[in-house]
Amino acid sequence: MKKERSKKYRIIQALRILSQTIFFILFFYLLLVTHFPGEDYIRQVEIFFHFNPLLALTTLIASRTFFASFAFAAITIVLTFILGRIACGWVCPLGSLFQFFSFIFKKSKLLKPKKIEDKRTVWKYYLLVFILVGTLFSLDLVGIFDPFSLLYRSFAVSLLPAVKLGFSAFISFLYKINISSLGDSLVQFLENLAINSTFLQGFFIGALFTGTVLLNLSRERFWCRYLCPLGAMLGLISRWNLLKLKIDPQKCIECNLCTIHCQTQADPFPIEDWKISECVYCFTCSSICPTSAIGFPLKLTPEEIPQVDLSRRKLIFTSLLGIFAVPFFRLSPSTARASPKLIRPPGAISEEKFLQKCVKCCECMKVCPTNALQPALTEAGPEGIWTPMLVPTIGYCEYYCSLCSQVCPTGAIQELTVEEKLNVKIGLAWVDKNRCIPYDLGTPCIVCEEHCPTSPKAIKLVKTAVKLPDGTIKTPVAPVIDTELCIGCGICENKCPVVDKPAIYVTSVGESRSEKNQLLLDLIKEDSGIY
Repeated sequence: MKKERSKKYRIIQALRILSQTIFFILFFYLLLVTHFPGEDYIRQVEIFFHFNPLLALTTLIASRTFFASFAFAAITIVLTFILGRIACGWVCPLGSLFQFFSFIFKKSKLLKPKKIEDKRTVWKYYLLVFILVGTLFSLDLVGIFDPFSLLYRSFAVSLLPAVKLGFSAFISFLYKINISSLGDSLVQFLENLAINSTFLQGFFIGALFTGTVLLNLSRERFWCRYLCPLGAMLGLISRWNLLKLKIDPQKCIECNLCTIHCQTQADPFPIEDWKISECVYCFTCSSICPTSAIGFPLKLTPEEIPQVDLSRRKLIFTSLLGIFAVPFFRLSPSTARASPKLIRPPGAISEEKFLQKCVKCCECMKVCPTNALQPALTEAGPEGIWTPMLVPTIGYCEYYCSLCSQVCPTGAIQELTVEEKLNVKIGLAWVDKNRCIPYDLGTPCIVCEEHCPTSPKAIKLVKTAVKLPDGTIKTPVAPVIDTELCIGCGICENKCPVVDKPAIYVTSVGESRSEKNQLLLDLIKEDSGIY
């Protein structure tokens, strides 16, 4: 009997590892295929996010609107209510990755499991309270800590670009040693993946993710134990689930192996200390029990279960901290005057609503075919860190592309057809005559006009007189911007031959989504008679 039960739980544990592997591969596959597919439509590559109840709740509270795709989150809630935190133990790709590294660290003796008696598991509950209180005042910071957003952002803007650059260096080495056939194959492979390799904060975001991995040297699944707000939310829901721990006192030899090797500090032994809200049903305890004393039978009847031990004073303090954090996160010059560099992707809703919905997942940055979308740092203030903005010096908004609007998991970027997108202004172009080649040197240059995609073109070429230092006068054609036709795509800035600082540049003024960030306000138009 003992041998049979032990084998049963080892099989269940193997199935759990298989499930984690499958879901991680699925997540990674959806990440890799988030690029230009060769047509105007991309499938639901963001579907993982829609099963996340934390994102559903915070987006609903912060924006006061419900995004229909988050209906899938109800499935996660129901499963958690019935079977506990199996989403954390069997599905979550970030939890699977951290468990994998914890396993590596244990095998290499860098991490030595031991019985731990600390109360740091409550940290994630206080973090959850802080986030939820902020959302009541429309401050949505969940994207910084949400496990799906954290993993996707880290891979999209740091890890994959680093791998691509490493592959590129290896390919160059292959060509140098005359192994061109293999080099050609790898070049084609990289081109098919279409990985963007230039990001403003790639190193910083990569360093943060590396830090979260290295935390597993201290405790197994450190993030899951102490910091994951989604895990905290699911832990609160799972208190009434049907899978209950049972220890046979006749078989238990009190070896404490179950508690020592518990991945999330649920403390299976003694049974009165078992924390059902921390258990992710990995079944490590039952599979390693030397006497097969541990089981998880289904019990329909309620039991007396220890509640999460949260201090009332700390809950009040955390709530007040969440309230007082709101104005501090909004201390930004952009509240007084729109930032010229903060060019949002086409389809982005008004800035206030955008910050309430954007979860900083970087899906839009991954799918952008020109690498134009970059994570903001200070341009949108602390509240807008890692939200997308267009940087024309790196890339431009492709005229016949609306992919970024199709992959946004929260509706912060409204889905647009290509035809709708063509009429959306995200900014305006300006000419710096002190740097523009025709205006400053009197030498012909029509690069910006040639690349302007609008029809009719927003950049016109007008003959102008230029006096040179020697007193001679030249009359080249020079660019002039038609502000009515310009959509702010940034291709003119991107292609400008003035290499260090382009002579033509784009700012956010004139964007369709804002009534305030306009070139001329209605009052000025009335006074000046401009209509």
